[in-house]
Amino acid sequence: MRFEKHRPIRAGMIGGGEGAFIGAVHRRAMAIDGQYQLVCGAFSRNSDNNLLTAAQLGIDEHRAYSSWQQLLAAEALLPEQERMQVLIIVTPNQLHVPISRAALQAGFHVFCEKPAGVSLAETQELAQELAQSHLLYGLAHTYLGYPMVWQAKQLIADGAIGTLRKIIVEYPQGWLTQNLEASANKQASWRTDPAQAGASGCMADIGTHAFGLAEFISQQQITHLCADLTSHITGRQLDDDGAALFRTEQGVSGVLLASQVCAGEENALSIRLYGDKGGMEWQQMEPNSLIVRGINSPLQILRAGKGQPGLCQAALDRCRLPGGHPEGYLEAMANLYHDFAKAIRAGAHGTAAGVPGIDAGLRGMAFIDTITQSSNSEQKWHTLPKQLHTAFTGVI
Repeated sequence: MRFEKHRPIRAGMIGGGEGAFIGAVHRRAMAIDGQYQLVCGAFSRNSDNNLLTAAQLGIDEHRAYSSWQQLLAAEALLPEQERMQVLIIVTPNQLHVPISRAALQAGFHVFCEKPAGVSLAETQELAQELAQSHLLYGLAHTYLGYPMVWQAKQLIADGAIGTLRKIIVEYPQGWLTQNLEASANKQASWRTDPAQAGASGCMADIGTHAFGLAEFISQQQITHLCADLTSHITGRQLDDDGAALFRTEQGVSGVLLASQVCAGEENALSIRLYGDKGGMEWQQMEPNSLIVRGINSPLQILRAGKGQPGLCQAALDRCRLPGGHPEGYLEAMANLYHDFAKAIRAGAHGTAAGVPGIDAGLRGMAFIDTITQSSNSEQKWHTLPKQLHTAFTGVI
């Protein structure tokens, strides 16, 4: 039997210089399956940081570009067998759409940190740009890469807990409990700055994860929100805490909570779903377990791992190790990168199967726009933009 030899997909990165959190996470995740080679980057506007990062990553100095514009222009001129194929964007939010659009125009696939942008209007422009190309766009909703999230989705679809009635999804953190932006903490500074983060802080940063998780597992769109957002730190310009009641297109009621001032919390993303025959619970900090509760049956805990009984194929496909060998955040993001590489090699365009794409980006921005509008209004219920209420495409 002969096997086709695959060369690593050549990747470039904007942002993620020395000292940045999420850039290093992306680089480690994309390396797990050996599908990518990082060949260039514009890692920091600080020249010393940019060159130091490139040197640490083994990237030639002449491909450590001083700006994202220089990177796109220079890479486009290289021979096809040398130039990057996919651009990874790990900058503050305000640059997501401008860089994504320019990359698509230059002929490069895009894998971007969430949210997709800072407004629904500019993200719709990005969607139009993507539709006119033959390229792929992926969004780093990392938690949708966990095997047991896919298992939960399948069980809901199979009716394991009956007709869905209630969703409770929450993402409490505590890292912004104090005024870190006043001490020049880089991560806190840009995430609390409207010029860089957009109209929302906490909800754009982590509320979008809770929103996307609820829609993905339930496979129902949230259509109405009633929200309250606030900032607990004097002088902080964007929300650091909030909650919303919501309703889905099929009448499910829900509660969404996101906060970055829950002192002592780490990354406690969790979701509970209840139907007329039982309930289900998944926690990001214990990601290999899915709890299923029936009305007239014992509590069941399904466990992730290759060969584990009771798991659907989509969950098994996202496991790398036998049960009892913990897989976590890096592996979840690696699953997104694995599926994105598979789509690139297959010549797919638009959205890669298994990876959140432009539809997820539009949904996220509609959520941010609507939840901020609701919080700023005396009106009880606000409707997510109608043009997005189409058949759910999700990240299947």
